[in-house]
Amino acid sequence: MSGASPERVVLRLARPYLGRLVGAGLLAAATELAGLALMATATWLLMSAAGRPPLDRLTVAIVAVRALAISRGVFRYTERLAGHDAVLRMITDVRARVFATLAARRGPAGQRTGDALSRLVSDVEAVQDLLLRVLVPATAAALVSVLAVGGAALVSPPAAAVLALGLLVAGTALPALATALTRHAADEVAPLRGALATDAVDLTHGAADLAAFGAAGRALRAATDRADRLARLERRLAATGFAVDATGVLVAGLTTAGVVLVALRAGVGGVLVGVLAVGALAAVEIALALIGAARQRTQLRAGLARVADLLAAPVETGPPPATGRPVTPGSHDVRFDGVRVRYREGAVPALDGLDLDLPAGRRVAVVGPSGAGKSTLAAVLTGAVRPDAGRVTLDGEELTAYPAEELPRAIGGLLAEAYVFHASVRENLLLGRPGADEEELAAATRAAGLLDWVRDQPDGWDTVVGEEGGQLSGGQRQRLALARALLATPPVLVLDEPTEGLDPAAADAVLASALAATPAGHSVLLISHRLSGLDGLDEVVVLDAGRIVQRGRHAELVAAPGWYRDQWLLQEAAERGYLALGPAS
Repeated sequence: MSGASPERVVLRLARPYLGRLVGAGLLAAATELAGLALMATATWLLMSAAGRPPLDRLTVAIVAVRALAISRGVFRYTERLAGHDAVLRMITDVRARVFATLAARRGPAGQRTGDALSRLVSDVEAVQDLLLRVLVPATAAALVSVLAVGGAALVSPPAAAVLALGLLVAGTALPALATALTRHAADEVAPLRGALATDAVDLTHGAADLAAFGAAGRALRAATDRADRLARLERRLAATGFAVDATGVLVAGLTTAGVVLVALRAGVGGVLVGVLAVGALAAVEIALALIGAARQRTQLRAGLARVADLLAAPVETGPPPATGRPVTPGSHDVRFDGVRVRYREGAVPALDGLDLDLPAGRRVAVVGPSGAGKSTLAAVLTGAVRPDAGRVTLDGEELTAYPAEELPRAIGGLLAEAYVFHASVRENLLLGRPGADEEELAAATRAAGLLDWVRDQPDGWDTVVGEEGGQLSGGQRQRLALARALLATPPVLVLDEPTEGLDPAAADAVLASALAATPAGHSVLLISHRLSGLDGLDEVVVLDAGRIVQRGRHAELVAAPGWYRDQWLLQEAAERGYLALGPAS
C-alpha cells in the first residue's frame, strides 16, 4: 500500500463524490445544531412561561421551537439522502475494483471463495461504515461542539470553559480510551468473518465431498470453534463499549453540574442557567458520538486493510495494451507438436508427446478412457494450461505469442464445469455474445435443444436459473452452457462433453444440431465419452495415458480391433438394453 494508511487508500476513491460527502457532513452538523438549539430554546420557553409573562414575549420562542423541530427532521432526512447517495455510488466503484483485482489473481494465490465473498460484502461494507458512521458524524460532532462552546461563551465565559473541558474529555479522551480497549479484539474480527464465510461455503457446497471423505464432523467442529471465538470477541467488544458509554454518561452529568455551578457563581440569571444546563447536556451527548465513531473505526481497521490491499493493486481501467500478435478475424489453423503436460513433478504426464492437426474447417473428436488427457488437451488449446514441452500454434504462431485477452476471439466454447450464473437465461446467453438479438438467441438455443423449454417458461428469456443453474436439471444446465458457446461462434470451437446429462436419443440430436449450427470454415474439437454421432466427423482420435493410440474415421475405427471398437460394442449393447453400461476404463 506504499506506506499509506488503509483509510487514505480507500478514501482516494471518494474524491469524485467529495462535494456530496461534504454536503452530507454539513447537513449532519445542521441536524445536531438544530437539535441543540431546540433543547435550549424549549428550555428557555418553559422556564420563562412559568413566570406568566405577556404572550408576545414568548411568540418568537414558540415559532422558533416549531421551526427547529421541523428543520431538524428535514436536515436529517436530507443528510441521509445525500450521504447514502454518495456512499452507494462510491461502494459501486469499490466493489468493481475489488472484483476486478480478485478476478485477475490467478493461480495458487491462496484465495478461497468464502474469503473472496467476505471481501466483496463484509469488508466493502466497512468502507460504507467508515464514511457514514465515522467521518460524517465525527465531523458534525466536532463542528457542533465548537459552536456550543461559542454560544455558551456569550452567556458566561467561565461556564463555556467548563463546557469546553467536558467536551474535550467526551470527544477526545473517551474515544482514545475506546480505541485502546477495542483495537486488539477488533483486529481479529474481519479475518474471522472471512474464515467463517469460507467455512459456510465449504460446508454447504462441499457437503457431499466432506461426507464422502468422513471429514464433515471435523470441518463442522472447526467452523463452530471459529464461530464461538467470534462470538466471544463480539461480547468482549460489547462489554467494553458499555463501560465506555457509562463513563460518557458520567462525564455528561459532571460537565452539566460544573456548568451550572460556575454559571451561578458568575451571577447568571436563573432562566439562562437552565438553558446552559440543558444545552451543556445536549452538547456533551452530541460529542459522545465521537466515542461510537472511534469504536467503529477500530472495528473497521482490519476490513479496511483487506480492501485497501486490493484497491492498491493496479487495475486496468481500459483495454490492456496488446503485448503480442493480434488475432485476425476469419478461420484459423491449429497444430499440436510434441505437446507434453505434467501437473506435478515426478507424476505421469497428462499429455505425452501429442501431435494433432486441426486446420480450418476440420472437425475432430477426441475420445478415450477417463484420465486419458482429453480435458487437459482442451485446456492447453484454450491457453488455460501451458505445456511443459512441445508447442501449440495458431496460424503458425505459438499461442503464447497472442495476448491473453485476444485468444478467446479465436478459440473458445464449452469447457468442463462451465459456469452458469444466478441470472436470467438471456443474461447467461449474452455472455457469449453481448448485443445478440432475440433471433440469434433463439437460433443458439434451438441448436442446443433448449428453445422449447425457454418458450414454455412464464418469463421466457427472463427466467432466472438460480445459483450455478440450481433451478435447472443437469441436462438443461448443459444445454444452456452449450447454447452460450454456440452463440459466441469462435473460429475454433471446443466442446468438452457437450451432451453430458442427456439421454442417448437427446444427446445424439443435440450433438447433430450443434455441429450443423457451426459455421462453415470453423473447426471443431469435440471431446466425448459417447461414440454415437461421431460418424460425421473428419477424424476421431483415441487417447490413452496422454498418447494417441488410434486415429481415423468412425467407420475405420469400428472395423479395427482396439479400444474404440470395444467401447462402441459396449455402448451399443447398453443402449439397446442388453447390459448395463459402466464407466469406461
